[in-house]
Amino acid sequence: MSLSTVSTVGTAPTAPTTPTASAAYTDLDGLRRQDPELADVLMGEVARQSDALQLIAAENFTSPAVLTALGSPLANKYAEGYPGARHHGGCELVDIAERIAVDRAKALFGAEHANVQAHSGSSAVLAAYAALLRPGDTVLAMGLPDGGHLTHGSPANFSGRWFDFVGYGVDPESGLIDYDQVHALARAHHPKAIVCGSISYPRHIDYAAFREIADDVGAYLIADAAHPMGLIAGGAAPSPVPYADVVCATTHKVLRGPRGGLLLCGADLAERIDRAVFPFTQGGAQMHTIAAKAVAFGEAATPAFTAYAHQVVANARVLAEELATEGFAIATGGTDTHLVLVDPTPLGVDAQTARGRLAAAGIILDTCALPHAGTRGLRLGTAAVTTQGMAGVELARVAALLSGAVRGDANVREEVRELVGRFPPYPG
Repeated sequence: MSLSTVSTVGTAPTAPTTPTASAAYTDLDGLRRQDPELADVLMGEVARQSDALQLIAAENFTSPAVLTALGSPLANKYAEGYPGARHHGGCELVDIAERIAVDRAKALFGAEHANVQAHSGSSAVLAAYAALLRPGDTVLAMGLPDGGHLTHGSPANFSGRWFDFVGYGVDPESGLIDYDQVHALARAHHPKAIVCGSISYPRHIDYAAFREIADDVGAYLIADAAHPMGLIAGGAAPSPVPYADVVCATTHKVLRGPRGGLLLCGADLAERIDRAVFPFTQGGAQMHTIAAKAVAFGEAATPAFTAYAHQVVANARVLAEELATEGFAIATGGTDTHLVLVDPTPLGVDAQTARGRLAAAGIILDTCALPHAGTRGLRLGTAAVTTQGMAGVELARVAALLSGAVRGDANVREEVRELVGRFPPYPG
């Protein structure tokens, strides 16, 4: 599946649902009467999200329907096990909810099997490792300095403590994955599994190339698609499902669902994956979250979400181009996804200082390692601002505001308030 050309950069797509404040925020007045201390925290977060530019690449705004499912009485139900085989009674209705989520995930991504119980993306990766590996096995994954996740071999994480990780990287000139290096490392180390995926790689991954490498050395292929999964759902990024033995993902980020994990695999690994989630790595399923995942999968299957996913990419490309014009150095020279990785040092400011100035101006984002640079850069994402309805014109404005804030312009804070005031996350 190739990235479609988007010709509507200057216009915003129609969202699957139109969020409203009354639907998105439950009975906060009632909570204030019962627990004013905590209500103040929640209302403060409402204000924070509505008063700043949210450019953290892993965040988004869910629909009111997703929030409704998250706050539903399904949160009360204990449901260890799987539909039709629970360890607790009274699971007839939550069984239906989970089957709906599973069926929608399979249809959305063209997978033979889906497990929707993983509590997070890291939980999904843990389950994939538990299903396919044993402690001490060798695993080839993107090195952390080049954009690998903690679950790709960090010594502070279970992955680095339980398995022998070998890291591959990106070409120092282009910033792109060096597939020849990946192949050479695979032949040298004969890993039990190869992991493809990154927290900061802004280009499409060649899953077919990874499949060929894995087949050549007899390794499992695990795709950690936490970041691009929403783009995959909307047809704006290639899918790893036809190539990987197991696909791990999150249901938030661009997918715009609740915080949680997802695993996809073929029928041959279905039982191993399910048993790795429960009972090996997790207990009771979070049924309210699973219901919210079902809602998100349903929304992602709509034409409106397809338009949204492509607009996310179009917005990221505008942002990258405009930031380059402002003097920032853009990793890989651009982006194919929602991610933009930039180096602010040409402006005379390091990433940590830039992040602080941006936060003071109401522009919220992260820093991350810059491969081969020995320093950190800024990691931006366009999923949330696209959900708010911003498009090409607004993203060009965002780039100018970023530049102004990094350079110390004191007027940026009010300009940010004006911009987000025209595009509130939950109108009304």
